[in-house]
Amino acid sequence: MANQNLITLEQDERIEAAAARLSMDRREFLQFCAALATTLGLPQGADAAVAEAVATKKRPSVIWLHFQECTGCTESILRAEHPTLEKLILDVISLDYHETLFAAAGHQVEAARKTAMAENKGKYILVVEGAIPTKDGGVYCKIGGKTAIELLKECAADAAAVIAIGSCASWGGMPSTIPSIPGATSSPTGSSGVDKVLGKPVVTIPGCPPNPYNFLSTVVHFLTFGKLPEVDDKGRPKFAYSRLIHENCERRAHFDAGRFAMEFGDEGHRKGHCLYKLGCKGPETYANCSVIMFGDAGAGTWPVACGHPCIGCTEQGVGFAKPIHTVAKLKNIEPSAFLPRIVEEKGVGASLGSAAVLAAIAGAAAGGGAMVAKNLGLSHKAEALEEAKKREEAKKSGEKTEV
Repeated sequence: MANQNLITLEQDERIEAAAARLSMDRREFLQFCAALATTLGLPQGADAAVAEAVATKKRPSVIWLHFQECTGCTESILRAEHPTLEKLILDVISLDYHETLFAAAGHQVEAARKTAMAENKGKYILVVEGAIPTKDGGVYCKIGGKTAIELLKECAADAAAVIAIGSCASWGGMPSTIPSIPGATSSPTGSSGVDKVLGKPVVTIPGCPPNPYNFLSTVVHFLTFGKLPEVDDKGRPKFAYSRLIHENCERRAHFDAGRFAMEFGDEGHRKGHCLYKLGCKGPETYANCSVIMFGDAGAGTWPVACGHPCIGCTEQGVGFAKPIHTVAKLKNIEPSAFLPRIVEEKGVGASLGSAAVLAAIAGAAAGGGAMVAKNLGLSHKAEALEEAKKREEAKKSGEKTEV
């Protein structure tokens, strides 16, 4: 049953105005807020609080920094559909600094950042995309004459909240991988996650790229309640990263039944069988990819549904660390001991000696079977004769005998 508070808001003029700003009708706007509340795992009645917050509260100022990354996180946000990016940055948040999306450049951009920080001191949200190089004083990434380390610390000092978006900002991601060369102990630039550079926990939204709705839901939670959502020991919002991908995967039934794709393009792969033996990291990766899909392109829009194993991009030590086709370490799952092995051995034929032994065993078994059948036949015949004898005796004595 729908929440009564949310229904009553449908006639609120503020809701109508907010819906108009987002190019939605009132019902669509309320459904959007209810969906956000559900995604966040909020209790009944919170959907109305979300709707009122989006409709009435001042949009939070967001300063978005770019460091060592491929801009995939921003590209993911660009492709969000509910709402689209222009609605998100104009009507839900106030994106006051973003190097990729700015039309301006140079001194104008830096002036906009400093103005936003000064006018929203202690209230803005700092979003960091990309890893921070720390080797050699951080000289491998500079913006406006400042290293990534200096710029991050400057912007984080007066931020109300810091969000590391993407695996690179969350824990180093791809830039932090150690090259396979003798003596290498770190990445070439000493890339690190935001929390390590700041020396304090931050909210992390890992993924390569992460789902844009995990970011949007986190910001809306902050807008609604004045605080960030509950996180796990790695700083990830629990509403998005508390369950294994494997738990809600549409291929899970095949895993439980022992039906696996053994190589790309084989019969199992074409039939949609489990990709575990092709290296799917879903059984050791915490994320909601299998629940909310990805990219607003319709059903089945996430890697596993499209036929490729999960690479574990939201997990440090899995994504970009384990080879893609290395079998996952199972968490909270006990597979059947009778499931086929990763590489099934093929028969090479019997030797002459083993064939002779097998023939002897088969002969003995056949002989034993014949004797058992014969004995069973004799036993049945003797039992029939005994029954006939009883009937004859009963007939003579005039007694009824139950046969």
